[in-house]
Amino acid sequence: MNILIAEDDARTREGLRLALVRAGHHVTTAADGRQAIEAFQNDGPDIVCLDIMMPQMSGYDVCKAIRRVDKRVPVLFLSAKSEEVDRVLGLELGADDFLSKPFGVPELLARIAAIVRRCAWLLESPANQQPFEMHDLRVVPTELRAYRGGKAIKLMARDVKVLRIFHERRGQVVDRNTICDEAWGVDFFPNSRALDQHISLLRRKIEQNPLEPKIITTVRGTGYRFE
Repeated sequence: MNILIAEDDARTREGLRLALVRAGHHVTTAADGRQAIEAFQNDGPDIVCLDIMMPQMSGYDVCKAIRRVDKRVPVLFLSAKSEEVDRVLGLELGADDFLSKPFGVPELLARIAAIVRRCAWLLESPANQQPFEMHDLRVVPTELRAYRGGKAIKLMARDVKVLRIFHERRGQVVDRNTICDEAWGVDFFPNSRALDQHISLLRRKIEQNPLEPKIITTVRGTGYRFE
């Protein structure tokens, strides 16, 4: 994979670069937010790893700039900021994952491998590119959009994956572990509220009334269901 690492601490940046190169990846590095934008424009990375607190532009601002031109490239935040509000903000901006410092290289490599697995589905399987309908919503995976009447709703690749999980199991209760395994990678978010946060954000996009959802309903103590 071609991976961009934006990290202002030189020792951390070089350590991550060496670890990823040894794992067989091509790595481009940036020392601040503006360099990250330039590297993204010049190199077209497959995955972007962003520190949040950087000079020139924060990781959040870099993520927003990337999402304006590319809705698909996976973004992984690397940061000492571990409060839940920071994670929620990262998800709202379109990040695919959030890894809190300090972390070990094996965990980073596992996260990247999981990102590759869960994002590759959109490109590898023609069947997964076919539009499908949920209630009054039409989901078009190739556009990363859903449509309700004449209104277009922007989606992330993971949003489409989560919706397809429910669509393929319509009427069934889908437990939390199954959703996490298929959308994030096996045991990717154990004992975490990341799934609930993502479902909440997804409801804001697709439900006419997120407080009374019709597409993704909660089955207390078990998981979620699409009728």
